[in-house]
Amino acid sequence: MSFSQKVKSELSLMTDLSDCCMKAQAYGMLLFGKYYSQTRIGLLTENKNVASAYAHFCKVCPEVKPRLSKTKAGNYSLSVTIPRDIEKIMRYFGQSKQNITLRINRSNFEDDCCYASFLRGVFLSCGTIADPMKNYHLEFVIPYLKLTNDFATLLGDMGLSPKIVERGNSYVVYFKDSENIEDFLTLIGAQSSSLELMGVKMMKDVRNKINRQINFETANISRTVNASMTQVAAIEKIQKIKGLEWLPEQLCEIAKIRLENPDMSLDEIRNVLDGEISRSGVNHRLNRLIKIADELDRET
Repeated sequence: MSFSQKVKSELSLMTDLSDCCMKAQAYGMLLFGKYYSQTRIGLLTENKNVASAYAHFCKVCPEVKPRLSKTKAGNYSLSVTIPRDIEKIMRYFGQSKQNITLRINRSNFEDDCCYASFLRGVFLSCGTIADPMKNYHLEFVIPYLKLTNDFATLLGDMGLSPKIVERGNSYVVYFKDSENIEDFLTLIGAQSSSLELMGVKMMKDVRNKINRQINFETANISRTVNASMTQVAAIEKIQKIKGLEWLPEQLCEIAKIRLENPDMSLDEIRNVLDGEISRSGVNHRLNRLIKIADELDRET
């Protein structure tokens, strides 16, 4: 089962609601279902729990029982096609069959709690959420522009910041940041799923931090090795042309240490010198050896 289906199954079990929230959730599920017209009201879903919830809310609120069937693809199709039942649903939500308005009618929300129930119904009908292990993405596919704008405005009023994009003949309201997705899941009552997403996010953050540290250390090692190889090559050139004893005492000493210990870091060389010189001083002397080797190379 996908993460999206897990969230929907969790939400589908929330049927013990107050009358006002029951109405709000039914409104969200029906208005944002696949069909909401004069001739048909219905939903198409692959989730059996969502299908049961849709049937439950149709029955409890407008006392309508949708016809349930299964498509060849294995999805559940719920439809209300009897004219008097469609009229009953429209009337329940403050509309008439002759004047259907595909806009959000906020008079169907009696209290603040109803907004969360409405959003829960919308998600069950047309929402999907990606597996947070792969990426953060929550979206709602809506076929009507005005309904899309109403929905985005409602989300904004709830403190969320959705984006809208056109996709084919539909519009997509979506979130791509984990904070908004966590807030939305918490708002609609998907507590377990929200906690799971937060846990995944924490794990990702820790893993990314470890990877950054490893990359940083690997880069440092690579720089150290490359610098050491350059220094050893310069010292060997000096040794071949002039001999190390030709160097000033301080440079001769550090040249011998580097030649015998190509893997040593600057700090380790400094410790061999009993800390009588700073780390930058060690680096300066080694760079001086490279310059001397370059000068000798030009002379020959």
